[in-house]
Amino acid sequence: MSIVLFFIVLAVLILSHEFGHFLAAKRSGVKVEEFGFGFPPKIFKFKRGETVYSLNAIPFGGFVKITGEEGENKNDPRSFSFKPIWVRTMIIAAGVVFNVILAWFLLAVGFMAGMPSSVQSAPSGAEIKDRRVIILQVAEDSPAKIAGLKPGDEIAGFPGVEEFKSFIAASLGKEIEIKYRRDGKDNSARVVPRENPPAGEGAIGISMDEIGTVKLPVLRSFLEGAKTTYNVLIGTALSFYNFVAAAIKGEAGLGAITGPIGIAGFVGSAAKFGFGYFVSFVAFLSVNLAIINILPFPALDGGRILFLAIEKIKGSPVSPRISAAIHGAGMALLLALMLLVTFKDILKLVS
Repeated sequence: MSIVLFFIVLAVLILSHEFGHFLAAKRSGVKVEEFGFGFPPKIFKFKRGETVYSLNAIPFGGFVKITGEEGENKNDPRSFSFKPIWVRTMIIAAGVVFNVILAWFLLAVGFMAGMPSSVQSAPSGAEIKDRRVIILQVAEDSPAKIAGLKPGDEIAGFPGVEEFKSFIAASLGKEIEIKYRRDGKDNSARVVPRENPPAGEGAIGISMDEIGTVKLPVLRSFLEGAKTTYNVLIGTALSFYNFVAAAIKGEAGLGAITGPIGIAGFVGSAAKFGFGYFVSFVAFLSVNLAIINILPFPALDGGRILFLAIEKIKGSPVSPRISAAIHGAGMALLLALMLLVTFKDILKLVS
């Protein structure tokens, strides 16, 4: 089921991104030759108007084939390469913009249906139902870790975080039983809260929050969806920046990256927690796709925009042969990275 959901989510994210390119090109008078989901070989195709629509065998991607996108047909008014730089930039950036719009729409739908949210950060005056204390993180080698507690577990028997903290504080050095719920099943764990825990870990080694389901009317759902999308966008961008900076310093590696198999597992887990969790997770993936694509790396949208900036500065386009070679090398590197991360995910499953 997780795999099926993953491919559905992937299709929605890719079609949204490519539809951005497609719509911007059409609105700019540029001819779109093909709109494809996945990469060849083709499974089937049909033509409507001047555009071929195709479904391809390799599902990890999609494309819009635009006349003149490789620098050819410069004298054709309907060619991408004929258009001014600002129009070409708009067409390329439209995929990223549509992924952000998709995230906004999904979060708005989530708020209308009921979105899981921290009670402390919930919108003022919002209706909050189903409040519960959820474990967010578990420290390594802590009493909670040894007892088998995991992020996502719901602590039972306490109306809020402060009440649970008081219970722990009154039980330092004593063995206690913690009842919790995981995947709809009731469980219990026995732990001994530490009197002198490591800095920042707490007596049993968990961080937690009081989570509730926030439901909003339509207009406010779209307003809060926009705010949440902005916060996720900024937070994700900062996370990518910190990861790249750490990788350059040799302080981060592939272990911090999750591939398609790992994401498929997360999609399945999010679906188990309900519709609100699921759509918020898909929104998060859409923002991640937007951030990744806008990076100034060859073969990505950001890399193509960088080439347009170079063209603007030097007053003439980069040689199509050089551009194709650089973008081809970038695509090969990205595919190699994806295969490596996928292999890492497989090793995690079998280990």
